Amino acid sequence: MSAIKIKWLTKNYWENKVLKKIDLDIESGDFFALLWQNGAGKTTMISILTNLVKKDGWKIKINGTSIDKDFASARKNIWVVPQEFNFDQFEKVKNIPVIQAGYYGISKKVATERTEKYLKQLWLWEKRENKARELSGWMKRRLMIARALVHEPKILILDEPTAGVDVELRNGMWDFIRELNKSGTTILLTTHYLEEVEALCNRVAIIHKWEIIRDTKTKFLLEELQEESIILNTNEDIPKDIENTLKEFQAEKISKKELSVVLSKKHSLNGLFTLLNSLNIEVSSFRNKANRLEQLFIHLTK
Repeated sequence: MSAIKIKWLTKNYWENKVLKKIDLDIESGDFFALLWQNGAGKTTMISILTNLVKKDGWKIKINGTSIDKDFASARKNIWVVPQEFNFDQFEKVKNIPVIQAGYYGISKKVATERTEKYLKQLWLWEKRENKARELSGWMKRRLMIARALVHEPKILILDEPTAGVDVELRNGMWDFIRELNKSGTTILLTTHYLEEVEALCNRVAIIHKWEIIRDTKTKFLLEELQEESIILNTNEDIPKDIENTLKEFQAEKISKKELSVVLSKKHSLNGLFTLLNSLNIEVSSFRNKANRLEQLFIHLTK
């Protein structure tokens, strides 16, 4: 059965087109990615799925239930973790998921048990007595996920969940999300990071100018990218001879702790990290030298 089935979805704001004949079928248990540039209609589409914005047409079903005929039932099966923090900043961390569970008729006993479970899995249990406003931005994002999971929805929409996160924390979040998907939760991920799609998602759809221009398996899409340039930041000073050592990666030392490399189709990011670790070089963060998503859009729309 389809977890999310969208047929000819359109949305206009007066004369401005926001979504145009969107067809999307996400199967139950899938890990699906949506990629788009700013202004392509992402926020509007998510808002329509959660009934915050009315669609102009046509059909949307969540776990087989039409949002037009029975949105209350459909809504129980889905939850969005948005980019913005939208909980009570002065409430204790441990109370926020419990309060959320109450809206779904979950008993306080069960809600408390689930809250402990998810706060522990998301590395927040030791902060349970803190007020939410005392958490770092990354901790608040994890709290948003714990709150989303407390009623255990069948479908979870994650809107750029690891934006602005360092390598170690992002990998930890990836592991958690993978396990969540393996347990049967359908995940719809929106992101600007192709690395995230490559690491996590089975399928990917790209929206450009308000319509889907590609809906395919992730591996097929990534095969269309020939190479990408990445900037690495390291914890230690980079050796002087690194450019010769990493010649096949076209390495270029930018500063004492900053390195530019080029990954071709035959290379993997994890393989590069493994090689650097063998050289006692620990990567603290990385970013694309050029916007990889823009490169892909140029390739697909030229």
